[in-house]
This record gives sequence, structure tokens and C-alpha cells, in this order.
Amino acid sequence: MQISDRTGVQNDAKLLKILGVTFGIAITVGGMIGLGILRTPGTVAAQLGSGWLVMAAWVVGGIYALFGVVQVAELATSIPKTGGPYIYAERAFGSYAGFAVGWMDWIGYPAGFALTAITIGEYFALLLPDLSPYVKVIALSVLLLLGILNWFGLKVGSKLQEVTSFLKALVFLLLIAACFLIGGANPSADLETRTAPITTLSPMATLGAMVLALQGVIFAYDGWYAAAYFSEENKEPSKSLPRAMIAGVLSVMAIYLLFNLALLYVLPLEKLGASTLAAADAATVIFGEYGSELITVLAIISLLSIMNCNLLTGPRVLFAMARDGSLFSKAASVNSGGTPVIGLAITIGSALPLILIGTFERLLAVSAFLFIGIYLSAFVSLIKLRWSEPNLARPFKAWGYPWTTLIVMVGSAAFLVGAVMNDSENSIYALGVIVLSYPLFLLVRRLSRIAAI
Repeated sequence: MQISDRTGVQNDAKLLKILGVTFGIAITVGGMIGLGILRTPGTVAAQLGSGWLVMAAWVVGGIYALFGVVQVAELATSIPKTGGPYIYAERAFGSYAGFAVGWMDWIGYPAGFALTAITIGEYFALLLPDLSPYVKVIALSVLLLLGILNWFGLKVGSKLQEVTSFLKALVFLLLIAACFLIGGANPSADLETRTAPITTLSPMATLGAMVLALQGVIFAYDGWYAAAYFSEENKEPSKSLPRAMIAGVLSVMAIYLLFNLALLYVLPLEKLGASTLAAADAATVIFGEYGSELITVLAIISLLSIMNCNLLTGPRVLFAMARDGSLFSKAASVNSGGTPVIGLAITIGSALPLILIGTFERLLAVSAFLFIGIYLSAFVSLIKLRWSEPNLARPFKAWGYPWTTLIVMVGSAAFLVGAVMNDSENSIYALGVIVLSYPLFLLVRRLSRIAAI
């Protein structure tokens, strides 16, 4: 007999095993493509000053994401449990390590929701200026609406993700096609002329510029691991998860490379380097006064897709921690639709005051440091589990192990060092968040023991 409360939470309800390749690709594409690709190309062009180097940076970033995703695909298929990097750290290094990674992973979600929701409100105000006084109202409405849709269950949330990811990819491809078909600033110029350097740098200066550019590129590729959070809800994780994750990363890589080629075709390299929103500048060249409106619509679709992706993943981190005893047990509650509703309520509830108060920039900056640490935790967990559990069933093995693993580990460490050097203040706050995880871990364990008495 099932007993349920008014929220639809059932004491024997479980996660639903209904996802497949389509969702895996959609959550990967939806989690990766966002404002980063709309804003970053101009910065990368300014730093590198060469079309060929610009393309090389986006290729390197795509390879990094591909190497990273095959590591996580091995973990997700050998330990097919919902929760992402928390699961792997807990398995490899124990309860506290898992708690620390889960805490680092989840804490960025409320700030991310606040920023994304307010940005959506601001973009709606650009389309309809009369809405300008209601940006926060729009932000709250969008977050609550998506939250309600996800509350109904995984079927609704996953279909919403598939639709928004498809629309986002389609609009990007249409914009790319328009760039090439309608023509650029100098359509008669050959590729060599369009990608000619606007600055000449020494080899050491070029290397330094490439490292700085790659920081922005890697940020634009962030989200490649999203499908791993749903391993347990995949109908056939050993086969469909690697296919979906790899196909998703390759799809985004193709879109990013084509998009940057299209920008180089439409905009002179010098103008691209001076642009803070290169996509809008390119669209204006092609579509005139309607170009900025097109990019605004594209940005809204992209942000809605990312927000829905995060509303699916964030609560599952709390669910996994609660199920393992690293958080209070109620957070492991699942409704009949397969949604971790308490985790969803906590995640949304944490974001709402940040939207109202408008003070989330610090938390967002800190979480930008932490996501690199989350990458590293997964790669280190893979190496540890290869050593400590050699007989663990591994339906999919990371390509090129251990070399690809070491490459992404070294790359992540280098980006982390670069981030610390460029923003030491927020790196100190990030360290504080990590240190805070230990007393929180002890507190949760103590409260759990008291509750069990």
C-alpha cells in the first residue's frame, strides 16, 4: 500500500527509469550552450588576434570537453547511480569527500538560478521595454513556472529539456547558415585573408594569450557532464549514456566551430575582437535592426534550457546525498513522477531570496572556482577506483586511459591556478566554502544520529 502526502510524495516512490539517448544528448547540449558562446568569441579574438588561433582555441576546448566526458562516462556506467560527481567521490574516498564534493557542486545552483532568471527578465525587457520595471517579477515567475513543471515529474522535465535544447541548436544552426548564405563584411575575401592576424605576438606571448583565451573557452564548454547525473534513471546506461554524452559534446563542438567560422566570415577580425556580444553584431550585419532582437530571443531560449537543465540536476545532488545519509533523509523523498521534490523545493527556495535581494554575484564568482574542483574530483576518483576496485564492472572504459585522464587533470589544475592568480579574493572565499564543508558534515551526521534515536 502506498501512503502519500498532499505533495504527491510517496513513501515507496522511486526514481523512474525512463531516459534514453535523446534525453542524454538534450541535457548535454542544453547544459553547454548558453551565454558563454554568445559573449566569449569576441574576448577570445581580442586575446589571440588571429583567426587561426581563435579556431585552434575552440578545437582545444572541444577536445578537453571530449576527453573529460569519456572519463565521466566510465564512472557513470560503472556506478550507475543518480547524483553525479558526489557519487564517485563518495565511492572512491569515503563519506566526507563525497559530502565536500556534493556541497561544492550544489552551492552554485541557487546563485546560478538567480543570475539566469534575472538575465531572462532583462532580455524580456529588451524585447518589450514596458516590462522594464518588472524584471524581478519575470525572474521569479520563470523560476517558479519551470519549478512547477519539473514538480510534475521527470517525463515533463525531460520533454521540456529535449524541446528547448532542440530549439536552441536549431536557431544556432539557422544563424550560422544565414551568415554563410547571406554573406559577410567581405564575402569575396578568401579564408586566408579573413583569418589573417591583426597582431603579431612572440611565441611566449602567444602561449600566454592562448592560456587566457582557453579559460573563457572552457567556461563556454562547461556542462558536458550533465547526463551523468541521471545514470540511474537511464533505461540502458551501459550503452546509451556513453553514446549520448559523446554525441552531445561532439554536437556542441561542431556548433561552436561553425559559429566561430561564421563570425569570422561576417565580421572583420578586428571588429570581432572589439565586440562584447559578437553574435548580436553579426546578426545586425545580416538582418539589420532585427538582428539584436533575434539574438535576444536566442539568448532567452538558451537560458531557459540551461535553467531547466539545472532544475533537473541540482535537486538530484541533494537526493543522492540524503539517500546515502550525508543529508537529512527527507531530502531523498521522490514523488510519483520521479522528481526529488524536497531537493527541488530546497534548491528553488534558496534561489528566490537571492533574486529578491539581488546579491548573488559573490556566490556566483565563488562557484566558478568550485566547478573546476568538481571536474578534478571526478578525474581523481576515476584513477582511485581503477586502482582500488580493478574488478568493478566497466561497460565503458575511458579512451586513452591514463593519458587522457592526466591531460584533463593537468588542464583543470592549470585553469584553477590561472583563476586563482586572476582573482585571488574570490579564490579565498572558495577555499572558505570548502573548509566550511567539514563542520557542516559533522553537524549533519550529529543531527542524523539524533533524528534516528
